[in-house]
Amino acid sequence: MQKHDELENKKGMSRRRFLSVMAGAGIVGAAATMSGCSPVSDPSGTGWLPNQYRNASDLPAQVKGRVPLDPDNISLIRNDEKCILCGQCLEACEKVQSIFGYYELPVHDEFICVHCGQCSLWCPTGAIKERSEIEKVQAAINNPDVTVVVHTAPATRVGFGEEFGQEAGAWAEGQQVDALRKLGFDYVLDTNWSADLTIMEEGSELVHRITSGGVLPQFTSCCPGWVKFVEYYYPDLIPNLSSAKSPTMMHGPTIKTYMAQKLMDQGVIDNPTQIYNVAIMPCVAKKFEIAREEFTDAAAYWQEQGKDWATLESMRDMDAVLSVRELADMVRGAGIKYEDLDPNAQYDPIEGIGSTAGLIFGNTGGVMEAAVRSAYYLITGQQPPEALYTLTPVRGLEGIKKATLNIPGVGDVTVAVASGLANARKLCEQVRAGKADFQFMEIMSCPGGCIAGGGQPRTTVPPQDWVRQARIDTIYNKDKVGVINAASDEQGKTMKLALSHMNPEITAIYDEFLGAPLSDLAHHLCHTEYYSRADALDPKN
Repeated sequence: MQKHDELENKKGMSRRRFLSVMAGAGIVGAAATMSGCSPVSDPSGTGWLPNQYRNASDLPAQVKGRVPLDPDNISLIRNDEKCILCGQCLEACEKVQSIFGYYELPVHDEFICVHCGQCSLWCPTGAIKERSEIEKVQAAINNPDVTVVVHTAPATRVGFGEEFGQEAGAWAEGQQVDALRKLGFDYVLDTNWSADLTIMEEGSELVHRITSGGVLPQFTSCCPGWVKFVEYYYPDLIPNLSSAKSPTMMHGPTIKTYMAQKLMDQGVIDNPTQIYNVAIMPCVAKKFEIAREEFTDAAAYWQEQGKDWATLESMRDMDAVLSVRELADMVRGAGIKYEDLDPNAQYDPIEGIGSTAGLIFGNTGGVMEAAVRSAYYLITGQQPPEALYTLTPVRGLEGIKKATLNIPGVGDVTVAVASGLANARKLCEQVRAGKADFQFMEIMSCPGGCIAGGGQPRTTVPPQDWVRQARIDTIYNKDKVGVINAASDEQGKTMKLALSHMNPEITAIYDEFLGAPLSDLAHHLCHTEYYSRADALDPKN
């Protein structure tokens, strides 16, 4: 031990030794609160424990452990020099997400991970973070032969400002759009548009299942962490998953087909291989999602048109995903000041107009609420009643929520919403046991929904409900504007529309290209299949 201390003194004090000394000296105070850790009376006297572990244990603090993380994980990386083995990542992965500890050891051939990134939000030292794609995106921007298209997810606009000192939930849509233009992106589009497209496809699928005796309950499929969770733990429930892709994965191939044709007609590009697709997301699981081998549908479309340049190797549907934190790093690296950004900057047309129904995808319950609004119309041919514009029972941070609504011609439809995969597991067990009393189920991996995704700013450790609620409230307040103007002459303007099926750019893509929801072409570009990953693990009972 003496030699170890002498070595430590020679090479400088390590982080863990510094924390141990500070804890022993009682010099912690506000720093402990901010980090999510506090010193405890520990028999070993050696370290810190998270707030969740205030009782002394049989083991010293530094052996509380950490989640297993594959060095080749496509979404997340860990800096071992920053890791203090405090156990916060384990807390999130096991207690909030029910991933770690829910499979037998040893695992078969991969590290079990759904890429949700909650571990990165719970880590008090920032040891776990997203795998950066900044360099390759910057290389595309700098390449004069590449047209770089970017689209931004609903929840990013209530997170971006927080990276620059704005209050929790600050609205920063315009600033984000302006920042992306200043960084050199050629076209800035709105993922709210593809959320509207998702509603048309997923809502039509739900109507078909309800009216034609399909597999129920239908599960939403927007969240890649949730989809992988089902593939791991509930492969028998894969038929319940909607075949509709997420908004990100609908936007990718439509940009490289529908929008690409317009850009070719304008002489902007020679062919779609010159388009580089980037998504700004609150979610690091999207990095995993875009890499799924099946997402090369734009290339397949052009191959069917006889275009020999459309090889699967040269043209994936999506090329990169940046988290909100990565975008903020790019902005700071470019010397762009937040206060100089235009709060009124607008998205580009062609896949750039989104409804507030698409916007509320960022909140837990939002996908459900948006889908119900348009499903009512798709079934009845009538605009939804006022009550469906504020579906209060599916709103809020409660882990599991249910609501029942009456749709003429169908009767009562019961829906369920859960956020956090431990809550999703409870609903899946009900479905598996045949005890589910609902027809439609929305799941978001992250507690509170995408507004609390693993790529959002770290504001508190562990993440706090007051931050989540502030972001949720801002989004719903913007939705009120859409509701008020749902039938006004301003319905074509951004943030003035509360119904996905009334979005004029959605109407346009069906009229000009897709034909109708669930058409053969829509199915090719906007739907997919999932497969079992159960052979990767032996689940615990």
